[in-house]
Amino acid sequence: MTQPASDPRVFFASERTLLAWLRTGLAIIAVGFMVSRFGLFVHMLALTSPLAAQPGAPSAPSTWSSGLGFAFVLLGSGSIAVAAIQHGRFIATLPAHDLPAAYSRHVAVWLSLGVSVLGLGLSAYLWAT
Repeated sequence: MTQPASDPRVFFASERTLLAWLRTGLAIIAVGFMVSRFGLFVHMLALTSPLAAQPGAPSAPSTWSSGLGFAFVLLGSGSIAVAAIQHGRFIATLPAHDLPAAYSRHVAVWLSLGVSVLGLGLSAYLWAT
């Protein structure tokens, strides 16, 4: 079976790969946020326990969970940004006949970069709190 002159399957396969990286990055960001906030949850539990009034009880949330959560959020945001840049570079190399007609090839890239910027904003929030 011969391939037609125009084969947009290459473009759509690349876009599916970008969206898979977007989902993966969002999952990493979500794990990072949960890890970061888990330290706060443990701190709140420690404050309500009867042992909290004793000397030597922990008085601040774990900096380990905050730092690890911050790192996960940065990793997820970075992976989304790198995937968007790679996708944009790959799409630029495709010949015009492989791009689908009347379809914006930049929507997925801008969406991914927007999510990456929002992830960086979340990491700044986690750092500040």
